[in-house]
Amino acid sequence: MLQPLRQGLPPLDPAAVSDAASCALPARYEAVREARRFTRGTLDRWELGERFDDVCLVVSELVTNALRHALPAAPAVRSGEQGPAVRLHLMHWSERLVCAVRDPSQDSPVAREDTGDCSAESGRGLFLVDSFSDSWGWHPMAGGLGGKVVWALFRLHTAG
Repeated sequence: MLQPLRQGLPPLDPAAVSDAASCALPARYEAVREARRFTRGTLDRWELGERFDDVCLVVSELVTNALRHALPAAPAVRSGEQGPAVRLHLMHWSERLVCAVRDPSQDSPVAREDTGDCSAESGRGLFLVDSFSDSWGWHPMAGGLGGKVVWALFRLHTAG
């Protein structure tokens, strides 16, 4: 899952991950609230609570996009039925934090053209991800897993 993160960035050694956490999210829009709660608790445990606002916004957008665009049965999401879940992964290195959302779709995420309409109800998700994270991207899952991972990277400032 980490190979595309290496493109254009200094090497990220998987062995150097100091913390990692993940949770499965049900195919319901309430899962966005669950993702925010999970993110808050995880960042607090990792003593990264000061980054919560930016990270939480990005996590909310990534999970919302997965629920809205990547699940095969969108009406089931709206009605609250259980369906294929998405999974949120948080990975922490000493100077980086990666948020990744895995979903069952193989379709690439599509950033809408910026129309300048700030009052639009939707279509700004990936623009916000791009604006609040240091970089983002996506890649298909390898092997027989199917689906894709959409990730966002945050650079962390170290004391000193």
